[in-house]
Amino acid sequence: MTDNRIPKPAKKLQTILLTGLAVLLLLAGGLYFLTSRSEASQAMAVFPVQRGPLTISVLQSGTIKAKDQIIIKNEVEGRTSIIYLIEEGTRVKAGDLLVELDASSLLDAKIDQEIRVQNAEASFINAKENLEVVRNQAESDKDAALLTLEFAREDLKQYKEGEYPNLLRDAEARIKLAEEELERAQDTLAWSQKLWEEKYISENELKADQLAVTRRRLDLDLAINSLNLLQNFTYLRKVKQLESDIRQAEMAYERTVRKANAAVVQAEAELKARQAEYNQQNDRLAKLEDQLKKTKLYAPADGLVIYATSAQRGGFRGGQEPLMEGQEVRERQELIYLPLGFSAIAEVMVHEASLKKVHPGLPVVVTVDALPGRRFMGKVDFIAPLPDAQSMWMNPDLKVYNTQISIEGEEPALRTGMSCRVEIIVAHYEDALYVPVQSVLQIDGQPTVYVVNGPAIERRAVKVGLDNNRMIHILEGLQGGEKVLLNPPLKEAETPAGVSQPGGQVSEEIRQRLDNVVRPEAGEVRTSPDSSENGGTRRRSRPDGSEASPSPESMRRRLENLTPEQREQMRRRFENMTPEQREEMRRRFEQSRPQDGSSAEQNRSSQHPQTGSSGEGRP
Repeated sequence: MTDNRIPKPAKKLQTILLTGLAVLLLLAGGLYFLTSRSEASQAMAVFPVQRGPLTISVLQSGTIKAKDQIIIKNEVEGRTSIIYLIEEGTRVKAGDLLVELDASSLLDAKIDQEIRVQNAEASFINAKENLEVVRNQAESDKDAALLTLEFAREDLKQYKEGEYPNLLRDAEARIKLAEEELERAQDTLAWSQKLWEEKYISENELKADQLAVTRRRLDLDLAINSLNLLQNFTYLRKVKQLESDIRQAEMAYERTVRKANAAVVQAEAELKARQAEYNQQNDRLAKLEDQLKKTKLYAPADGLVIYATSAQRGGFRGGQEPLMEGQEVRERQELIYLPLGFSAIAEVMVHEASLKKVHPGLPVVVTVDALPGRRFMGKVDFIAPLPDAQSMWMNPDLKVYNTQISIEGEEPALRTGMSCRVEIIVAHYEDALYVPVQSVLQIDGQPTVYVVNGPAIERRAVKVGLDNNRMIHILEGLQGGEKVLLNPPLKEAETPAGVSQPGGQVSEEIRQRLDNVVRPEAGEVRTSPDSSENGGTRRRSRPDGSEASPSPESMRRRLENLTPEQREQMRRRFENMTPEQREEMRRRFEQSRPQDGSSAEQNRSSQHPQTGSSGEGRP
């Protein structure tokens, strides 16, 4: 069985949340009582239509910056610490030391890199000399192989054209001599036969001559056989052997050439690799030396030292600490500004609601907090095409555009970082009708005011021009001196923004949908499709289209149904609320209380036709 008991920490957190909610409800009730009495007393407040000069302007706060300045940045890679920093506001000359960064790690890296460079240089020289040796050996091997091939070819030619003909003639000469000697031996034997028959020589001498004939006959046969052996066997074998020697020499030469070329290519590749490594190590050493030089930042020109953190908008932007010795700085971080001359600009942020009014070329009046009573003239030079990314990151709902304003002339008293207030003059009318912006409502897409005509109140459509967030220019529909309500009934402005068609008309289809969503039957409570952030509950709508605040009992039930993670999230949000967010919560409580026919809390700021920036104008 599951245990549904709530742990003690959760109960304690729930008690804290319920107590905080009860306090907020009591505050809202008190504020409602006070504001309802105040509204009741001001329900019939009127404003006479004024005629006279009217200036349409946009007021913004900003920062003075030098128009022409040198920005000193940290160019050391990674993060490093400041070990010396010149005092801000110092007048420096060109070449003076401004900032010195910690270079200990770079010095150690430089020593290690010098060793690597020396090793790489030795390898490079070795590879270079080895290439020459390989090339020399390759040429020698190719020459030897080529000489062997040529000798093989010469041996074949020599045998065919020299040795073999000599051997052939020698064999033929041997045969010729053997034939002649045989013939002579036969003649001698014939003579000896006659002498033996006549008993002039002995039988042994006859046999000796017979043996000489036999020997000569054998010599002849041997000479003939030697000739046949030379022509039919020795010659063919010798030729084939010499031809084979030529082929082997050719292949050996080809192998030698390929091997020599491969050895040369390999030696060249090794040389290129060693050279590339040597160059790379040299480049790293040069880079380290360059980084070491960049650890000392010198003034490129005469000027006044201004820390970049002091010159940024709003002081130390993004919570950045002021520049000081011992602080870590990143690569490409701006450190010091050196203004050139006395020309200045004002840098402001223009809200997106004022972009339709502001454009380059408009005149501007600049006042500086540090120079009271002085006014400087200027003009709008540049408006950024996109919202400021830093402001969007800090508040995604805030869209402001970086705007630069050039200030006329040169004023030595204007210094970088001074706070200023600029008034961008959008238009000026010497004779114009104007009323407060809260007196004008949008009803069915038409600007409308409520004119007090004796005891009656008349609703009248008007044509309006620009506003300065306080007064709005009336072009048609009113006369000077007529009185209009300062607090017109906002429930009459029922047409939501964005549904009007050209000419201020609303299509029938949209009107039917609005009847079903915005104007339910009296007393009916509808749920909106938007879910709240706490537990996925839905908001309720009153018959007039405003959101109804949940009852304390329903809020208590919602808190009981929240998970511990949701309670913790709600507690953190409550603790982290700024005074502006608490004021917004109070306003929502006032908007969500029940309405009757006598008085109703109405949000006038969202109903006037011209929405301006956060700055104020002047009539």
